[in-house]
Amino acid sequence: MLTKRPSEERGHFDHGWLNTYHTFSFADYHDPAHMHFRTLRVINDDRVAAGQGFGMHPHRDMEIITYIMSGALEHRDSMGNGDVIRPGDVQRMSAGTGVFHSEANPSETEPVHLLQIWILPNRRGIAPSYEQKNFPVEQRLNALRLVASPDGNDGSVTINQDAKVYASLMDTGASVRHSFDAGRGGFLQVALGGIVVNGETLTAGDSIAIENEAEIAITNPSDERAEFLLFDLG
Repeated sequence: MLTKRPSEERGHFDHGWLNTYHTFSFADYHDPAHMHFRTLRVINDDRVAAGQGFGMHPHRDMEIITYIMSGALEHRDSMGNGDVIRPGDVQRMSAGTGVFHSEANPSETEPVHLLQIWILPNRRGIAPSYEQKNFPVEQRLNALRLVASPDGNDGSVTINQDAKVYASLMDTGASVRHSFDAGRGGFLQVALGGIVVNGETLTAGDSIAIENEAEIAITNPSDERAEFLLFDLG
């Protein structure tokens, strides 16, 4: 079963410095019908203006993944980490018992476009930790590149949950397939462009929940490159 969530149905707030869309309930956006999908709790589609950002603030007991589509984001946290995240980078922060962090756009002229994802951890009270890895375009192009997993397989970042996250860039006419083991579900978020999933057309900002499907076929019939994330969830 495929359940599509059109982009325009997401929660939306334009704060001037931040233009944000929420796939699931978050902050001032509350929709009982869209609280989470399995262990996937948050997908925020954020555009942060030049020179702006999120000041130092706390989190705990959450696996937080940041994925950049364009621009750059500067990270600082109470564990002493400081990095700039760019397209192709995947940042993972396990908040665990508690961590403070800030995320800011270091550019004076260009906005940054990102997806921030929260996944519920498989246990509470773990020690906070941080990880960042780069996945070049050629690894994600017309393929499903594993970027996060519970065991760090294939060079992915490691998360404390039975979940796998794949990133893909798809050229016009390209296609990929993904199989789900029995009892698992999927969720796909389109970041840019348009794709078709098992006959269902999706455009930028759309998402689709996948249950009781042994396999999905993903194609790009549009005239532009598409970018999306696919979650395989226990």
